[in-house]
Amino acid sequence: MAVAGVLALGVSACSDSTTTDAGKPSGKASGDITVGFSVYDMQYEFFQKMEKGTREAVEAQGWKFKLHDEKSDENEMVTGAQALLDRGVDVLIISPFKPDALGPIIAKAKQKNIPVIIDDIGGGGTPYDAIVISDNADGGKQAAEYMAQQITANGAKSKKVVSITCEPSAVYAARRNLAFTQQIKDKGYQVVTELSGNSKAEEAYKIMKDALAKDPDVTGVFACNDPMGVAAANAIKDAGKDPVKDIVTIGFNADPEAITAIGKGGLSATVAQDPAGMGAKTVDLAAQALNGGKLTYDDESTREVFQKVTLVTKDNVAQFAG
Repeated sequence: MAVAGVLALGVSACSDSTTTDAGKPSGKASGDITVGFSVYDMQYEFFQKMEKGTREAVEAQGWKFKLHDEKSDENEMVTGAQALLDRGVDVLIISPFKPDALGPIIAKAKQKNIPVIIDDIGGGGTPYDAIVISDNADGGKQAAEYMAQQITANGAKSKKVVSITCEPSAVYAARRNLAFTQQIKDKGYQVVTELSGNSKAEEAYKIMKDALAKDPDVTGVFACNDPMGVAAANAIKDAGKDPVKDIVTIGFNADPEAITAIGKGGLSATVAQDPAGMGAKTVDLAAQALNGGKLTYDDESTREVFQKVTLVTKDNVAQFAG
């Protein structure tokens, strides 16, 4: 699913006064370009992969790379990102721990004519140059398509399914369940339970347990992330049912626990994000900005650029293992 429907923005992300005819900041050769990356938290595998993809793409451009780890701390995010700007980076890429605190960072970058590319999480309503996010809506649609196919293959007659959402503040992740619900309804199914598990396994377990008590004939469940998907599968097993053959169970993220569960027949599917690809895409956008060109978006109104997602099932899970 290549990025499609790309639109061009009529205003350059960098003002003409900061670029040369060669497309590089005035007075700088390519080898002198520095990209600063402020990352959400390097203790998580997702952001380790994002950092790797970003760094390798920066190095492939022949640029320098400076990393700041926010360590899931708002103050560390703000002070660290501002420090990168003060250290003379030419582009700031940031995966923000708290998008609502981006204001002073973006303001400082604008004062210095430094483009800002957001990677995932959210932009906090600030005037960033672009934001890269997974194509969450497409992931939800893929989950619904696969669920409907598998329910039919299982020979189930019930049309009742469950949707477990992330926390309400996760606005981009919410698109997963919204798209899933629309697509599964279009196929004639009824979402009998739709509740937020707040991205927590224990809450998702309880939601699924209660859903089964209310509707024992539920035939499918889609969870906004893998910890909740695996927890829902555990609730299904504890109810004496199979989370693949009896109730099609699908998560999102392709976390190691989900990949292992799919391989062992304990989870039907998940939807894989590509954090390394997201990182590389932010660097592509940085190159556009430094070249003084028009940034390209999938949604011009929100300055969003989508990274494709991939459905992971028993048929291709080996590609994602290890």
